[in-house]
Amino acid sequence: MNLVRLFVEYKDYYITGIKITLLLSLLSLIIGTSLGSLLSLFKLSKLKILRLISTFYIELVRGTPIMVQIALVYFGSYVIMGVNMDAFLAALIAVSLNSAAYVAEIIRSGIQSVDKGQWEASRSLGLTNGQTMRYIILPQAVKNILPALGNEFVTLIKETSVASTIGVAELMYTSKIVQSTSYQPFNPLIIVAVTYFIFTFTLSQLIGLLERRLAHND
Repeated sequence: MNLVRLFVEYKDYYITGIKITLLLSLLSLIIGTSLGSLLSLFKLSKLKILRLISTFYIELVRGTPIMVQIALVYFGSYVIMGVNMDAFLAALIAVSLNSAAYVAEIIRSGIQSVDKGQWEASRSLGLTNGQTMRYIILPQAVKNILPALGNEFVTLIKETSVASTIGVAELMYTSKIVQSTSYQPFNPLIIVAVTYFIFTFTLSQLIGLLERRLAHND
Protein backbone atom coordinates (compact mmCIF):
# COMPACT_ATOMS: atom_id res chain seq x y z
CA MET A 1 0.00 0.00 0.00
CA ASN A 2 2.93 2.27 0.76
CA LEU A 3 4.21 1.71 -2.79
CA VAL A 4 0.90 2.78 -4.30
CA ARG A 5 0.80 5.88 -2.14
CA LEU A 6 4.38 6.71 -3.11
CA PHE A 7 3.63 6.29 -6.82
CA VAL A 8 0.52 8.45 -6.62
CA GLU A 9 2.35 11.15 -4.70
CA TYR A 10 5.18 11.32 -7.24
CA LYS A 11 3.22 10.19 -10.29
CA ASP A 12 4.25 13.24 -12.35
CA TYR A 13 7.91 12.29 -11.98
CA TYR A 14 7.24 8.65 -12.85
CA ILE A 15 5.05 9.49 -15.85
CA THR A 16 7.77 11.79 -17.19
CA GLY A 17 10.35 9.04 -16.67
CA ILE A 18 8.15 6.50 -18.46
CA LYS A 19 7.63 8.82 -21.44
CA ILE A 20 11.34 9.54 -21.81
CA THR A 21 12.28 5.87 -21.41
CA LEU A 22 9.83 4.75 -24.09
CA LEU A 23 10.75 7.62 -26.43
CA LEU A 24 14.46 6.93 -26.07
CA SER A 25 13.90 3.21 -26.64
CA LEU A 26 11.69 3.67 -29.70
CA LEU A 27 13.90 6.25 -31.41
CA SER A 28 17.01 4.18 -30.67
CA LEU A 29 15.35 1.12 -32.19
CA ILE A 30 14.42 3.00 -35.37
CA ILE A 31 17.86 4.57 -35.80
CA GLY A 32 19.69 1.43 -34.71
CA THR A 33 17.70 -0.75 -37.12
CA SER A 34 18.38 1.61 -40.02
CA LEU A 35 22.12 1.80 -39.33
CA GLY A 36 22.29 -1.90 -38.47
CA SER A 37 20.69 -2.80 -41.81
CA LEU A 38 23.40 -0.84 -43.61
CA LEU A 39 26.15 -2.44 -41.53
CA SER A 40 24.81 -5.92 -42.23
CA LEU A 41 24.92 -5.26 -45.98
CA PHE A 42 28.48 -3.96 -45.56
CA LYS A 43 29.45 -7.17 -43.78
CA LEU A 44 27.96 -9.27 -46.57
CA SER A 45 29.49 -7.11 -49.28
CA LYS A 46 32.04 -8.46 -51.76
CA LEU A 47 34.19 -5.38 -51.09
CA LYS A 48 36.77 -6.17 -48.42
CA ILE A 49 36.98 -2.58 -47.17
CA LEU A 50 33.24 -2.52 -46.40
CA ARG A 51 33.47 -5.86 -44.59
CA LEU A 52 36.40 -4.59 -42.54
CA ILE A 53 34.59 -1.37 -41.59
CA SER A 54 31.48 -3.25 -40.51
CA THR A 55 33.40 -5.93 -38.60
CA PHE A 56 35.57 -3.38 -36.80
CA TYR A 57 32.56 -1.29 -35.78
CA ILE A 58 30.51 -4.26 -34.58
CA GLU A 59 33.36 -5.77 -32.57
CA LEU A 60 34.31 -2.40 -31.06
CA VAL A 61 30.78 -1.59 -29.93
CA ARG A 62 30.01 -5.08 -28.67
CA GLY A 63 33.31 -5.19 -26.83
CA THR A 64 32.80 -2.03 -24.74
CA PRO A 65 30.18 -1.26 -22.04
CA ILE A 66 27.28 0.96 -23.09
CA MET A 67 27.85 3.16 -20.04
CA VAL A 68 31.33 3.96 -21.37
CA GLN A 69 29.88 4.66 -24.83
CA ILE A 70 27.33 7.11 -23.44
CA ALA A 71 30.04 8.91 -21.45
CA LEU A 72 32.28 9.08 -24.54
CA VAL A 73 29.53 10.64 -26.65
CA TYR A 74 28.39 13.06 -23.96
CA PHE A 75 31.79 14.31 -22.79
CA GLY A 76 33.59 13.64 -26.05
CA SER A 77 31.31 16.04 -27.92
CA TYR A 78 32.80 18.91 -25.92
CA VAL A 79 36.38 17.67 -25.98
CA ILE A 80 36.40 17.01 -29.74
CA MET A 81 33.95 19.59 -31.09
CA GLY A 82 33.60 22.07 -28.23
CA VAL A 83 29.85 21.44 -28.10
CA ASN A 84 27.86 20.93 -24.90
CA MET A 85 25.57 18.21 -26.20
CA ASP A 86 22.10 17.77 -24.73
CA ALA A 87 22.03 14.73 -22.44
CA PHE A 88 19.02 13.14 -24.17
CA LEU A 89 20.62 13.55 -27.60
CA ALA A 90 23.90 12.07 -26.35
CA ALA A 91 22.05 9.08 -24.88
CA LEU A 92 20.05 8.65 -28.08
CA ILE A 93 23.20 8.64 -30.23
CA ALA A 94 25.06 6.23 -27.93
CA VAL A 95 22.18 3.78 -27.48
CA SER A 96 21.38 3.88 -31.21
CA LEU A 97 24.99 3.20 -32.17
CA ASN A 98 25.13 0.38 -29.64
CA SER A 99 21.89 -1.13 -30.90
CA ALA A 100 23.06 -0.90 -34.51
CA ALA A 101 25.92 -3.32 -33.86
CA TYR A 102 23.58 -5.97 -32.46
CA VAL A 103 20.89 -5.38 -35.08
CA ALA A 104 23.52 -5.73 -37.81
CA GLU A 105 24.35 -9.23 -36.61
CA ILE A 106 20.67 -10.12 -36.31
CA ILE A 107 19.95 -9.01 -39.88
CA ARG A 108 23.13 -10.62 -41.24
CA SER A 109 22.20 -13.96 -39.69
CA GLY A 110 18.64 -13.56 -41.00
CA ILE A 111 19.85 -12.97 -44.55
CA GLN A 112 22.27 -15.89 -44.39
CA SER A 113 19.52 -18.14 -43.05
CA VAL A 114 17.67 -17.86 -46.37
CA ASP A 115 18.45 -20.85 -48.56
CA LYS A 116 21.18 -20.13 -51.12
CA GLY A 117 19.01 -21.78 -53.73
CA GLN A 118 16.86 -18.63 -53.65
CA TRP A 119 19.78 -16.66 -55.12
CA GLU A 120 20.33 -19.20 -57.86
CA ALA A 121 16.63 -19.33 -58.71
CA SER A 122 16.49 -15.54 -58.88
CA ARG A 123 19.47 -15.36 -61.20
CA SER A 124 17.87 -17.93 -63.49
CA LEU A 125 14.86 -15.62 -63.71
CA GLY A 126 17.11 -12.73 -64.76
CA LEU A 127 16.94 -10.73 -61.52
CA THR A 128 19.94 -8.62 -60.49
CA ASN A 129 21.58 -9.02 -57.09
CA GLY A 130 19.85 -5.85 -55.89
CA GLN A 131 16.44 -7.03 -57.07
CA THR A 132 17.01 -10.45 -55.55
CA MET A 133 17.93 -8.92 -52.20
CA ARG A 134 14.99 -6.51 -52.23
CA TYR A 135 12.19 -8.75 -53.50
CA ILE A 136 13.25 -12.27 -52.57
CA ILE A 137 15.81 -12.43 -49.75
CA LEU A 138 14.87 -9.52 -47.46
CA PRO A 139 11.14 -10.38 -47.18
CA GLN A 140 12.08 -13.87 -46.03
CA ALA A 141 14.87 -12.62 -43.78
CA VAL A 142 12.60 -10.05 -42.10
CA LYS A 143 10.16 -12.81 -41.22
CA ASN A 144 12.99 -14.76 -39.59
CA ILE A 145 14.43 -11.85 -37.61
CA LEU A 146 11.30 -10.12 -36.32
CA PRO A 147 11.33 -12.04 -33.02
CA ALA A 148 15.02 -11.22 -32.50
CA LEU A 149 14.37 -7.55 -33.27
CA GLY A 150 11.58 -7.62 -30.72
CA ASN A 151 13.98 -9.01 -28.14
CA GLU A 152 16.41 -6.21 -29.02
CA PHE A 153 13.65 -3.70 -28.21
CA VAL A 154 13.16 -5.41 -24.84
CA THR A 155 16.90 -5.08 -24.21
CA LEU A 156 16.86 -1.43 -25.29
CA ILE A 157 14.17 -0.57 -22.76
CA LYS A 158 16.39 -1.90 -19.97
CA GLU A 159 19.61 -0.39 -21.35
CA THR A 160 18.15 3.12 -21.36
CA SER A 161 18.52 3.05 -17.56
CA VAL A 162 22.24 3.86 -17.95
CA ALA A 163 21.25 7.21 -19.50
CA SER A 164 20.59 8.37 -15.93
CA THR A 165 24.37 8.61 -15.46
CA ILE A 166 24.46 11.74 -17.64
CA GLY A 167 21.25 13.27 -16.27
CA VAL A 168 18.58 12.01 -18.68
CA ALA A 169 15.30 12.07 -16.76
CA GLU A 170 14.25 8.50 -17.54
CA LEU A 171 12.96 5.99 -15.01
CA MET A 172 16.19 5.39 -13.08
CA TYR A 173 16.87 9.12 -12.82
CA THR A 174 13.29 9.56 -11.64
CA SER A 175 13.84 7.02 -8.87
CA LYS A 176 16.87 9.00 -7.64
CA ILE A 177 14.77 12.17 -7.44
CA VAL A 178 12.02 10.38 -5.53
CA GLN A 179 14.57 8.76 -3.22
CA SER A 180 16.09 12.10 -2.26
CA THR A 181 12.71 13.82 -1.92
CA SER A 182 10.81 11.12 -0.02
CA TYR A 183 13.80 9.92 2.04
CA GLN A 184 12.92 6.37 1.03
CA PRO A 185 15.94 4.63 -0.55
CA PHE A 186 14.25 1.32 -1.38
CA ASN A 187 10.59 1.75 -2.38
CA PRO A 188 11.21 4.03 -5.41
CA LEU A 189 13.47 1.32 -6.85
CA ILE A 190 10.73 -1.28 -6.39
CA ILE A 191 8.31 0.92 -8.37
CA VAL A 192 10.86 1.35 -11.16
CA ALA A 193 11.63 -2.39 -11.22
CA VAL A 194 7.92 -3.24 -11.46
CA THR A 195 7.46 -0.66 -14.23
CA TYR A 196 10.35 -2.12 -16.25
CA PHE A 197 8.97 -5.61 -15.70
CA ILE A 198 5.51 -4.60 -16.96
CA PHE A 199 7.00 -3.12 -20.12
CA THR A 200 9.36 -5.99 -20.88
CA PHE A 201 6.91 -8.75 -19.95
CA THR A 202 4.14 -7.23 -22.08
CA LEU A 203 6.48 -6.81 -25.03
CA SER A 204 7.82 -10.36 -24.63
CA GLN A 205 4.26 -11.71 -24.73
CA LEU A 206 3.53 -9.74 -27.90
CA ILE A 207 6.73 -11.10 -29.46
CA GLY A 208 5.68 -14.62 -28.51
CA LEU A 209 2.27 -14.05 -30.10
CA LEU A 210 3.95 -12.79 -33.27
CA GLU A 211 6.22 -15.83 -33.38
CA ARG A 212 3.24 -18.19 -33.06
CA ARG A 213 1.38 -16.39 -35.85
CA LEU A 214 4.41 -16.54 -38.13
CA ALA A 215 4.83 -20.23 -37.37
CA HIS A 216 1.15 -20.81 -38.09
CA ASN A 217 1.42 -18.99 -41.42
CA ASP A 218 4.29 -21.28 -42.41
